Amino acid sequence: MPESTPLLRREECDKLELRLQHALSGFVEGPRAAVEEADQVLEEVSERVTEALHQRRRTLRGSWQDDESAADTERLRLALRDYRELADRLLRV
Repeated sequence: MPESTPLLRREECDKLELRLQHALSGFVEGPRAAVEEADQVLEEVSERVTEALHQRRRTLRGSWQDDESAADTERLRLALRDYRELADRLLRV
């Protein structure tokens, strides 16, 4: 799993960024509504990232846990590398 693989699809990110920009641009006309909209965007971002991480973890687990007899050392090494890369990436957020 390359480190550059995004957690969310570009289209999802674009939509969320557009909504956040809308909140920012509406601040002068309606400060409370703008902050509420930004809060909703952040909630949605965190939910989508959390789900993406859960899916990524399920995929990682499947790479080594499905068939213990087939989980040779190389597959385990690759799984460990992928876990490390994902954890490192999250720690840099």
